[in-house]
Amino acid sequence: MPDLSTAFGLIAVVLTVSGLASPLVERAPLSFPMIFLGLGVLLGPRGAGVIDVDAHDRTLESIAVFNLALVMFLDAVKLRFDEGARAWVIPTLVLGPGTLLTIALIAGAATLLLGTALVPSLLLGAILASTDPVVLRDVVRDRRIPRPIRDVLSIEAGTNDVVILPIVLVLIAVAQGQDRGAGDWAGFLVRLFLVGPAVGFAIGGLGSWLIGAVDARLTIRREYQALFGVGLVLASYAAGQAVGGDGFLSAFAAGVAVVVLNRELCGCFFEYGEVTSEVAMLLAFVLFGAVLSTLVDTIALGPALLFAALAIGLARPLAISLVLARVSLSPQARAFVAWFGPRGLSSLLLALLVILGDVPDAERLLAIVGVVVIASVVAHGASATPVAAWYGRSVARATLPEERAGTASGLFGGRAGASDGVPRVTPQELAGLLDTPHPPLVLDVRTRSQYESDPTQIQIPGSVRILPDDIAQWGTAQPFPRSAVAYCT
Repeated sequence: MPDLSTAFGLIAVVLTVSGLASPLVERAPLSFPMIFLGLGVLLGPRGAGVIDVDAHDRTLESIAVFNLALVMFLDAVKLRFDEGARAWVIPTLVLGPGTLLTIALIAGAATLLLGTALVPSLLLGAILASTDPVVLRDVVRDRRIPRPIRDVLSIEAGTNDVVILPIVLVLIAVAQGQDRGAGDWAGFLVRLFLVGPAVGFAIGGLGSWLIGAVDARLTIRREYQALFGVGLVLASYAAGQAVGGDGFLSAFAAGVAVVVLNRELCGCFFEYGEVTSEVAMLLAFVLFGAVLSTLVDTIALGPALLFAALAIGLARPLAISLVLARVSLSPQARAFVAWFGPRGLSSLLLALLVILGDVPDAERLLAIVGVVVIASVVAHGASATPVAAWYGRSVARATLPEERAGTASGLFGGRAGASDGVPRVTPQELAGLLDTPHPPLVLDVRTRSQYESDPTQIQIPGSVRILPDDIAQWGTAQPFPRSAVAYCT
């Protein structure tokens, strides 16, 4: 555990380096995980020796647990349940069958290449099926990428852990080798899947109602509302642990309660929570870098690297290709979604849970996960910018099927963007309508390639330019006091 001066110095390094490196990360094939994992190696026991930390260090445990609980809560409150069940068709395919198939493929590779037994292989499969949203942040903000593709990736990255975490927890319980009867297992599963989440849901719902009610009567300053939100996360985690459930699932359920019960938290909490999570994440990367520098030479590096190549380059692409076989996507989009399943801090945090659970041979599993994460951080971090640019150029050259869908659900089955039943007007009729006292709102929804191929890029006077894949989201935010006419070609 670092002493106080070392801890303060480490925090100072993280804060200053992140600020100075941010312009470089935005412009170069580089990512923050690459920088801070490398920094941890340089400062760790095998480097300068400034950080003396191992996998059982309480500082690492505290930062990791806080980060994962906060991320689970923030991911939950970002979910959208108001878009209907169809909007979740594609994400559910990726999160359900896609995740299970990825786990099975990685577990099989672990058994063949690393000689691990069934349960450790499944643990590796589950841990390494977790995708990290950090590398994906710039990708899902890139407007050159059609919105349905960004939605698939962002929903997967945001909810992936809530699918994988219970699997990891059950496998840890199996790996611990305790003699459990049917009743013990039933009680364990009830606490894990029902009691803990129910307590978290109650705390999230009650807490968000309470802060809103008090603020409406007495006015709470924004900074204290932000602190209240973080307190809500910690309270739900602690309560979930106290009732014998899992604190992370409780924190996620607390966030779900905020959304489902239509409560609102101050926007200041999201700003503060995101910044706090970012600092904790970068610190965790540094500490994990120091830990992994002492572990990677305890395993056979050749088989581990081959395993990493299969986990990154084969397991997920194959699984995603199979589950999205009937989806209306271009080959470029399929390759894009299949490639961007980066492993990062989420996998390391899940592997740390194996350490905390005293699973036999847990440090070897962490070392293997570490090799895969390092390989993924380098491969995905370096490729994020050029691959996004490549896909963006493909979209700019021709109209791809995914560009005509407003949501991820529009990609499934049939012809995306079909307009059966939508009334049409001729150019002459539109000209007449525009001369009336109450003209319609004209929307230019030409695809990127259609718009860019027009040498003049002239729009109908007064029209509003909206990308076709953004039209659904844009429309939900409009009061539409008048009729609208959209044109594409």
